[in-house]
Amino acid sequence: MTTETNAKKDTQKLQRAIVDGLEDVKAQDLQVFNTEHLSALFERVIIASGSSNRQTKALASSVRDAVRDAGFPKPRMEGEANGEWIIVDCGRAVVHIMQPTIRTYYNLEEIWGGTPVRLKFGAARPEVAPAAKPAARPAAKAGARKPAAKKTESKVAPAPAKSAKQATKIVVKAETSPSLRRSSAVKTAARAAKTAAKTPAGAPVKTAPRSRAKPAAPKAPARKA
Repeated sequence: MTTETNAKKDTQKLQRAIVDGLEDVKAQDLQVFNTEHLSALFERVIIASGSSNRQTKALASSVRDAVRDAGFPKPRMEGEANGEWIIVDCGRAVVHIMQPTIRTYYNLEEIWGGTPVRLKFGAARPEVAPAAKPAARPAAKAGARKPAAKKTESKVAPAPAKSAKQATKIVVKAETSPSLRRSSAVKTAARAAKTAAKTPAGAPVKTAPRSRAKPAAPKAPARKA
């Protein structure tokens, strides 16, 4: 009993590998038949169609690779050079890959199609679970105040000292009136005007120290004659 159960499992595994290989290349009108009661050489006959020689060859090579990947011996192939009818002998299962005109002419379903096998075509294959994504950061609460950006204080240069303007006026008056050209006040104002013009705006303006008048010397008493 154990040997029969293992043999059935191997047959089902081989059958599944062949069907997957045919579906990978989009085989047309795929059918599977149980032939245990018809022949002692093989247990399954699988028939599929390809639209061209290129597709039939691709179907045959796909079946061969799928069977080898499943752990079974490498199958034998016939008719690959022509491409109209390719037979892939997998031991317990025989695959007939044919073009539609050849398949209609030979009608293998009439010979081997007494007991069809129901299969779930396009069965989902086991997929690798994707890696877990990192948890997203919690969204900021609505209405939350953002820290205010620091405002850069714009430093406005102060206006120049009024003494420079006054000194400029004095210089203009001095140029117009010749009586003021020789006075010491005019000379001091001219120097202050030049200094204010050279110094940048906002810089402290140096003013000339005020000259203190010296006290008059006491007069000596007049001598009597």
